[in-house]
Amino acid sequence: MVRVGKSSCVPSLRRLALNGAAGFFAAQGAVVAALVVADALKKKGRSRRTGFPRPGTFHSDVGETATTTYTYGEDLFRDMLGAIRKAENRIFLETYLWKDDEIGHAFRDAINDAAVRGVAVYVIYDHFGNLVVPSSFYTFHPDVNVFRFPALGPNLQFGPIAATGLTHRKILLVDNDTAFVGGYNIGSLYATEWRDTHVRLVGPAAFELGHAFGQVWNHLAVKRPELSPENPVHWNSRIVAINNIPADLVYPIRSVYLDAISRAQHHIYLTTAYFIPDQRILAGLIEAARRGVDVQIIVPQDSNHILADWLSRGFYSSLLREGITVLQYRNAMIHAKTATIDGQWSIVGTANIDRLSLRFNYETNLEIQDEGFAADMEKIFAIDRDNSTRVELEEWSERHPAARFAETILVPLRPLL
Repeated sequence: MVRVGKSSCVPSLRRLALNGAAGFFAAQGAVVAALVVADALKKKGRSRRTGFPRPGTFHSDVGETATTTYTYGEDLFRDMLGAIRKAENRIFLETYLWKDDEIGHAFRDAINDAAVRGVAVYVIYDHFGNLVVPSSFYTFHPDVNVFRFPALGPNLQFGPIAATGLTHRKILLVDNDTAFVGGYNIGSLYATEWRDTHVRLVGPAAFELGHAFGQVWNHLAVKRPELSPENPVHWNSRIVAINNIPADLVYPIRSVYLDAISRAQHHIYLTTAYFIPDQRILAGLIEAARRGVDVQIIVPQDSNHILADWLSRGFYSSLLREGITVLQYRNAMIHAKTATIDGQWSIVGTANIDRLSLRFNYETNLEIQDEGFAADMEKIFAIDRDNSTRVELEEWSERHPAARFAETILVPLRPLL
């Protein structure tokens, strides 16, 4: 009798495991490729999407600070450029994407003109996000202080963890008393074809965004003039900037969301461009729904990232089974990153509900506790909801088996997005 020892089985098992893994990754790659090709073909035949509802511009006073909430890019860019052109003392501008187009040129030229007038100008833009933009576009006046945020992370010398993160922030501060933050990048596409949300602060709370900019500039912009805050801190402010700073391993935006969700008693209205939550945020939303909170989530029907769409859809069944309302925004890319809870608490900023925003990138959100501001956010949500298709559990449960397969095989990619 020939006996086969355990050691001879190990290579066979290892081979089976390797073959299985190779087969899985091949199938996963095929699914990703098929989605990308299908999305490219769809976009090729799509006309400009400008027919979506415009909720308007909303004004509210929060303490001593006047807020303006923008929902249409042209309105926002007009006022941002107007503020830059009137600047007398100082400008901070930070953006993720800055396109080489009409709007991009208008911002660059306004920044350069401000420097000519003697305004102190500080600019941060992300290198990785703008790799496709010709470097010749970023031609600034010699007096403009510029920090091109490194594609490989600013603190690579301190180790790979501190090196993570892109600057996904969109911040403008003018003369210390007027500041803007939200989801809008700089470019003509965003002026008319995307639905996004941005907030302007005029008053003491503008300091929040000046401080947010200074945190990154002073910590990472090596060999450049250090910034000192010129605005006084207001401890009783109902507007607070929450900043993710990967170089310090600080990611408070996620905790702020979790805390607010846990306090919800009546409703949670959430809008996000990319909904790929971690298990704790998903559990928080489900727990809220189970205690009777009306949870409604707006996501794009078709975003600019097909893979993010399909990863998001992998969560629909879990949400729908718990009575959470899932709404797909139609006729445009909705890029807003907002939430409002119980008519009292709201958040607006640059961070999506995904791991890139909550555990990787530099992000800034405004946490605002004010009933008037929350009422504005609820009006905006209602208009966006009317332009959305509600996903029904019965219909979703009957989707094609190929769609179920694609959702399942993409699950391992969730931690990457």
